[in-house]
Parts: sequence; C-alpha cells; structure tokens
Amino acid sequence: MIQLEKYQSGKFEQHYTGYSYFMPSHINEPWKWENPTINLLLEKAAIKLGELNSFARLVPNINLFIQLHVTKEAVVSSRIEGTQTQMDEALLDEDEISPERKNDWQEVNNYIKALNEAIEKLEKLPISSRLIKHTHRTLLSSVRGEHKLPGEYRKSQNWIGGSSLLDAVFIPPPQDFVSELMSDLEKFLHNDELNIPALIKIGIAHYQFETIHPFLDGNGRIGRLLITLYLVDQKILQKPLLYLSAYFEKNKGLYYDNLTFVRTKNDMAQWLKYFLVGVAETAENATQTLSAILELKHQLENKSIEYFGKRATNANLLLHQLFKKPIIQVKQVQVLLKISYKSANDLITDFEKIGILKERTGQSRNRVFVFEEYVELFRL
Repeated sequence: MIQLEKYQSGKFEQHYTGYSYFMPSHINEPWKWENPTINLLLEKAAIKLGELNSFARLVPNINLFIQLHVTKEAVVSSRIEGTQTQMDEALLDEDEISPERKNDWQEVNNYIKALNEAIEKLEKLPISSRLIKHTHRTLLSSVRGEHKLPGEYRKSQNWIGGSSLLDAVFIPPPQDFVSELMSDLEKFLHNDELNIPALIKIGIAHYQFETIHPFLDGNGRIGRLLITLYLVDQKILQKPLLYLSAYFEKNKGLYYDNLTFVRTKNDMAQWLKYFLVGVAETAENATQTLSAILELKHQLENKSIEYFGKRATNANLLLHQLFKKPIIQVKQVQVLLKISYKSANDLITDFEKIGILKERTGQSRNRVFVFEEYVELFRL
C-alpha cells in the first residue's frame, strides 16, 4: 500500500561512468491518500468530464467535429516540442506546403495519424507496450526522429535539457531498466483490484511515463496522448475530445516543475492537484467549443437555406465538409459535389460573399479557401 503523503518516488543513483540518473519506484500497488483537496478536485474533474460526455451525445454527427480537436492537439503537442506549424497550415495538403515548412507539417500530421490509428486500435487492443510502440512508430515515420528507433524502446541512455549527460537537467533510468518499468506501468493501468479512480491512475501513469522516458524521441507527445487513450479505453470519455497539451503548454514551466517536484520532493499530491485542475478546465473548454460549433452550424444552415434556395442541398453538403476539413479548393468542391468546375467556383464565390469562406493565398490560380470562423474556435 502506497500512502500518497509518504510516497517515495525513487532515488538518484550514480552510474559507473560518472553521471547521476533517477530510478523511479514501481507504482503497481494500492494507493491511498488523506488530502481532501484531491477528492474535491477529483469530483470536479469527473463532473466536467460527465458534462462533456453528455454534450457530445447531443451533438449530431459528432465525428464531424472530432478531427479539428485532433488537429489542434497535434499542433499544440508538437509546438511544445519545438515545431512551428499553425492550425490552418496543419489542415493544408502536403503539396500546398512550402519546402522549408514540410518537416514541421509532417510532424504534426504524423501526430494526427498516430492518434487516429491508436483510437481505432483501442477497439481490438488494450493500452499496452504493443499499442504504444505502434503509435510511436507512426509518430516518427519520415521525420527528424526517424533514426531514433521508431516503435522501439531505447537501447541507450537519454537525457532532458543540456547538451550532454554531464550538464543534463534530468537523466531517466538507464535503458536496461526500461522494459521492466514499462511492464509495471502497464500492469498498473490494467490492475482493477487497486480500486484507484481512473483520473488519479492516469495522472500517476503520465508522471511515471515521462520519468521513465522510454523512447529516444517523442516521449512528450506519446505521454500526453496516453492520457486521452486511457480515458477512452476506460469509457470515461465516450469520444476523444479531451487533450491536455494546451493546458500544459499554457505554462510549460509549471508543468515541468510539478513533474520535477515528484522526483526531488516526493510531492505526488501537488502533481495530481495540478493534473486534476487541468482535466476540469480542459473538459469545460471542450464543452464550450462544442456549444459554439453547434451554434455556428445552426446559424449557417439557416443562412444557407435563405440564401441558396434550390442550391441549399449542395450548399449544406459543402458546409458539412468544411466542418470536417475547413480548408478547401474549387477542384475539391467539384469532386465532392460531382458538379462542373464553374458551378463549384460559383458556389465558393457565394460562400465568400456571405462570409463563410475567405481566400488565403491572394492568387488568381490554385486558390485556397478557409472556413475562418470555425478555425478560430480552435485557436489559442
């Protein structure tokens, strides 16, 4: 039994080559705590998640809107790691990206693909090293980390901050301990006999994953993704609509400090309080975004019926497509609606006139149109 207030997170040990690394304690044990604030924050977070789930059930075609939540998560989570891709840029096709921006664009789109694949695989696979490694392989495919063992736990020592092991800010456990520690983490997530609330469990697990740092690259993104995957797997979330990256990024220093204080001060309670506040705040924001989307959709469908008359069917088909992918070109509308190029161009021109679309290139050819009002709902 681990008493939270007396928790020993692990210890710093000396490697025979001279550097000091952190060896975390195992976590697959029953946990208990006396801190009443944790219970209050847990209750609030659970209520906010319940409200988000309820709202998501009321939204028709909810899957239509999930993709932009995923895209925002990919942009923000990748931004924490240093990429510069913006929201509307991430939505463009690869052939529309300038060469100097392609690496960042690819990293963000790999994240989108990795997240979507992981959610799909959850229907057949539990959260496991197999699923985590597959997701990691997709994340690092054909990008800067492609030579850092995609889909495999590391076989060498890594570190965080600094230019070498000698000046590193934090050094995780050596590679020989990674499989054992990840096995303990996996057992902890699936051990139903522990009777630990799911939000507490994934809060502890996220800290442990980041401390083990099992990959040579991509640990932050996979660790953040793990939160959403676990909540979906446990049916705490009905749909993948909750992503904590924006909360963590808002004050990166606080995020890293709270992780560090678990290791240096054994203060898991403070980490969990910070984490639960983030879940509640993020769930409330997601509910507000869904509410704003529904209101926007309702307004524009009514405007479409009034403005387009007999063409309202095609106009609404285009509108629904824009809620799924809010950047489009004339030729794509032509294919989508099976109409002539001229009719597609006329329809887009009308969408511009009534303020739904905005041309972003300033060119006369290969024009790209953005559903600006919708994208704005996801910008930070």
